Amino acid sequence: MADEVVLLDFWPSMFGMRVRIALAEKGVKYEYKEEDLKNKSPLLLQMNPVHKKIPVLIHNGRPVCESSIIVQYIDEVWKDKAPLLPSDPYQRAQARFWVDFIDKKMYDASTKTWTTKGEEQEAAKKEFFEALKTLEGQLGDKPFFGGDNFGYLDLSLIPFYYTYETFGKSSVEAECPKFKAWVKRCLQRETIAKALPDEKKVLEHASGMRKNLVLE
Repeated sequence: MADEVVLLDFWPSMFGMRVRIALAEKGVKYEYKEEDLKNKSPLLLQMNPVHKKIPVLIHNGRPVCESSIIVQYIDEVWKDKAPLLPSDPYQRAQARFWVDFIDKKMYDASTKTWTTKGEEQEAAKKEFFEALKTLEGQLGDKPFFGGDNFGYLDLSLIPFYYTYETFGKSSVEAECPKFKAWVKRCLQRETIAKALPDEKKVLEHASGMRKNLVLE
């Protein structure tokens, strides 16, 4: 019996982008279901009753929640193509550590860079760039974080950069040139180009959210 794969998602979600990239890297065919987060579907509430958030991967009727967990699940289930996590246990643990760093350290800072203004926004930008420089140190001179191969940490980080650079009003290239070179390598991958939303559409969405927050 063929796998039945459904993704509950919201198009500008950085976390949803992770899952889309992972599925594309593995060549997994799936049904995409766009969620209205102001009017969540009964299916989403049923499949993620704890957090009631996207993304949710439904594989043969069984839900998997939280983007980092979903990506690891995808890597384990469809392990015959494009491994995402390193085979070495220590390197695998390190990749998981840095994705946790992204989720805990970078997410709030990157969000505040476009949902705040004035001193609070400047403080958020500083925090964001400090985290970025820490990650750039981990990247070093390698093509990707895992070495020569694009993997788990790369696909977990690229949506954050894309969203931030689109409306963060700061030059990542000036501050972190090695990181910017990594970004360019990532964006050349067809799997990423197809998973990331149109830049203009992202800007329009962000502008609408800023107006709702009375920032403009």
